Amino acid sequence: MTLDRPGFADPAADAQSCFRAVLDAMSRPGTVVAAGAGLCSPAPLDPATAAVLLTLVDADTPLWLDPAASAAADWVAFHCGAPQAESIKAAAFACALAMPALSGLHPGTDLAPEASATLILQVPAMGRGTPFRLSGPGLRAPAMLRLEGLPDNFAAQWAANHALYPCGVDVVLCAGEQLCALPRSVRTEET
Repeated sequence: MTLDRPGFADPAADAQSCFRAVLDAMSRPGTVVAAGAGLCSPAPLDPATAAVLLTLVDADTPLWLDPAASAAADWVAFHCGAPQAESIKAAAFACALAMPALSGLHPGTDLAPEASATLILQVPAMGRGTPFRLSGPGLRAPAMLRLEGLPDNFAAQWAANHALYPCGVDVVLCAGEQLCALPRSVRTEET
């Protein structure tokens, strides 16, 4: 049981800080920002992953939690209060330690693209691994992002997700005390 681990030390200020980090990351795709510093996250969640959950997930947002993160399930339930989604397709947020198929998450609808799911994906590292070239809204010039731990077919999955725009899944990537984001509007190509 992980309930002995606290959430944010200062819930209001820490949640605001993390929310700002997520906003910065979403508005500047591929930019790595700090999140979760000082947070004593429950294993196997990294501090950034736990901080994003504490910030974005609440009693009104069904959450799918990767079975590989089940050791943290009671902490997430206690601190976030999110109902458990019946399936990954029914989740407003999905927290994964390994990338699920993006097509398995809810992409929103033409009338409500904002109803799409957000994937919070914990990866082993940023700054090393497979290089991706990002382009699109929020980027004056193409940006480079290196990510470790994505599946070999990530570029193809992302192209299919991007083709659904304005529907599609947004992804917040977390590693240690860092996060970056890939909004559905951005294009990626493996270099």
